[in-house]
Amino acid sequence: MGRQLRVVHHTGYKYTGRVSASHNEARMTPRATREQFVLATRIDITPMAWSHSFVDYWGTPVTAFEIAEPHSEMDVVATSTVDVGDRLAVGPGISWEGLADPLLCDQQVEFLTGSDHVEPPAELRRIAAEAAKEASRPSEAVRAIIGRIRDRVAYEPGSTEVHTRAVSVWEARAGVCQDLVHLGLGALRSVGIPARYVSGYVMPNATAQVGEATTGESHAWLQYWDGAWVGLDPTNDSAPGDFHVEVGVGRDYFDVTPLKGVYSGSQSSELFVEVEITVLA
Repeated sequence: MGRQLRVVHHTGYKYTGRVSASHNEARMTPRATREQFVLATRIDITPMAWSHSFVDYWGTPVTAFEIAEPHSEMDVVATSTVDVGDRLAVGPGISWEGLADPLLCDQQVEFLTGSDHVEPPAELRRIAAEAAKEASRPSEAVRAIIGRIRDRVAYEPGSTEVHTRAVSVWEARAGVCQDLVHLGLGALRSVGIPARYVSGYVMPNATAQVGEATTGESHAWLQYWDGAWVGLDPTNDSAPGDFHVEVGVGRDYFDVTPLKGVYSGSQSSELFVEVEITVLA
């Protein structure tokens, strides 16, 4: 059916002292995709900043900005209006033989290789290999692998931090959406299925009425290659719906960090985040 949503993402840093200058990148505005039409976006930065926008190597919109005056707090507010449509079917999907094609492997090499953050532990590698062996098609293996991860790892807010690696999450048997995606990426790639990280927003209140503002959440899910990119939300063990707003894609969280940068001055900083989503139609 599709929905029109307005997303207001307010974030920034509070510094323990004065900062003389900062250089930053924000990945906070939605991507235009075949299932998502971006009607309007705006980023407001305080203090006043010099900025420019571009699309990075992975296809994520980026606003790079520099604040040259002394400041003790930085505010970034991204306001976006998007039409989120129904997820398109991709047909029968790719076969195991198709995934093994050398040209495809070369094209998707960055989503087939691991990193320290997504590298799966030996136990998960075995689980993924068993699921792949039992599946007649890669898409069946994906659902089986993600299901087995969810059976073993609980979603527990606050149980990890952004630098926690997949191996540690597996050992603790608890994590947040980012961690479940990292585990999924490592497991899928280990059996030859290209998979990428997706950052975005989700509206947890599925009964929200038109015009009603709801506290939203920054969220993460994954996409796997099945002849086209297909989304899957490991946290909810379901396909992304019309309350999911896609912002960025990459190899892992660190390709799509919403706000990152460097500064000169204060010894430490504190990040704050608020997301509000309103159903417009």
